[in-house]
Amino acid sequence: MHFMSKLKIPILLIFVILLIDQYLKIWIKTNMSLGEQISIFGDWAFLHFTENNGMAFGWELGGGFGKMALSIFRILAVIGIGWYLFDLSKKNAPTGLLISFAMIFAGAVGNIIDSSFYGVIFSKSYGEVAKIFPEGGGYSSFLHGKVVDMFYFPIIKTTIPAGIQFWAPDPAPIPFTFFRPVFNVADSSITLGVAMIIMFHRKFFKETQEEEMQVSENIENTASIDDVK
Repeated sequence: MHFMSKLKIPILLIFVILLIDQYLKIWIKTNMSLGEQISIFGDWAFLHFTENNGMAFGWELGGGFGKMALSIFRILAVIGIGWYLFDLSKKNAPTGLLISFAMIFAGAVGNIIDSSFYGVIFSKSYGEVAKIFPEGGGYSSFLHGKVVDMFYFPIIKTTIPAGIQFWAPDPAPIPFTFFRPVFNVADSSITLGVAMIIMFHRKFFKETQEEEMQVSENIENTASIDDVK
């Protein structure tokens, strides 16, 4: 089928992203303890092992119920994105649009794997390197695992002077770091996929509409030829 050929590149991309994402997360879990940091490039780039209960870039939805709700929402969102990606391929959507949604899909699946299974298959990382499939079970239960983050880029470290803090009643110098969030490959994949859709949405959806119009014209022309016969 033609639409399956359109999916070859997106499926390959999904596989590669998931492979890199999970390989790096498992390496971090089995080689570093929580909070440990390795410099990649001076004081500007680090592998900094942290875990979070919630969303991308360390944002959280608190409590056990919040964690469960977020995990279920992720799974439903992935099903929806996967269906939409399949539907776009059947409509012969532009390859760029398929790649964008494939990146979002892969990133979402990558973080779902952490939150669904890591609590079951890994021991805790506090003060020690985690063990995989430890005796006595993992540090949590199904759907209650934590997402592994590791990329930290504190590119700018400075202090906000007290003199410009007009919002503070009793100002004092405040340390400021850019960029503070710690993230992973899956987060980056989601962010890049969304950014591509935002930047090129007019081109993507214009091509999709033109393709749908062309398909409709071909069907009408075929019907006209059949009527003549």
